[in-house]
Amino acid sequence: MTDRTKTNGARWGAAIWVVGVLAVLAALPPAASGRLPDRLATHWGGGSPNGSMPLWAASLLPALVWAVLAFSLALAGRRGGSPSGAWVGASLLSGGVFLAGTQASIVRANLDRADWKDAGSVGAGVAITAAAALAAGALGWLAGRRTRIPATTAQPAAGEAMEIPTGERLVWLSRTSNPWLHLTAALTGLVAAAAVVAGAGGLIGLQWALIAPFALASVLVLCCSSVQARVTGAGLEVSFGPLGLPVRRWTAQDIVSARAERRTPAQVGGWGYRLSGMGTTVMLRAGECLVIRPRKGTEFAVSVDDAERGAALLNALSAERAG
Repeated sequence: MTDRTKTNGARWGAAIWVVGVLAVLAALPPAASGRLPDRLATHWGGGSPNGSMPLWAASLLPALVWAVLAFSLALAGRRGGSPSGAWVGASLLSGGVFLAGTQASIVRANLDRADWKDAGSVGAGVAITAAAALAAGALGWLAGRRTRIPATTAQPAAGEAMEIPTGERLVWLSRTSNPWLHLTAALTGLVAAAAVVAGAGGLIGLQWALIAPFALASVLVLCCSSVQARVTGAGLEVSFGPLGLPVRRWTAQDIVSARAERRTPAQVGGWGYRLSGMGTTVMLRAGECLVIRPRKGTEFAVSVDDAERGAALLNALSAERAG
């Protein structure tokens, strides 16, 4: 699996996130301009507003801060190499959530006020935003850590089964992601997030009939947009999504045989997690799949690169356990 394939989906998602947050920051105050004073309270001291900006500045400044932050992180990520992915993802998620939440709190505090000095408090909104930003940053960090492939991963020779030298333990690892599914997850998630921010800013009520379906669709598609297959002495582990959840596991003794096989979306009924006459297939791209035949249940296939080596190692482990 090439580095380009592994990072394509993450780059699409990051780009959509950056553009979406930028749009929310810039558009939220103008969208509520008919219900806002000429100047917006933007700074509070002792619970009361003590600083203001014109509406255009209240829109432009946070958007500019976000653009500079995103650009700086993009440059740092390019120079930092693979380990930097974790903190870049954490910074993008936490920074975007914090700025968008703070902007929503400011707009809500100024809503329907004749003068910025009469603006309400932003304390509760900023506290909730800070907690959400920390949670988002933690998720971004975990997702970034999972994109790193261990340098000690063994690459055994291909074959129907392989010999495992006495005293050695081999590991096979492969990942696949689908950038179009990442794009779909990002877009549906952005709709849900925009509705939440608009509701938090007081522009509309919290439209759960809109938020819940789009948020659920985003999570489900994201879980099916990338997959990792790992073969160790314990057997096969297949994990889904950027956080590696959910996970399916088979012990070596539970697997009768494994093979590499070419499959297409048309054969298995589409993209993602598919159930068909061929069993269960995790289809993220047409081509080579690792297919196992377990002792119980139907066949399971996952579209990952280097499937022949993974199958060879699984067959060797299964034979070893059977013996």
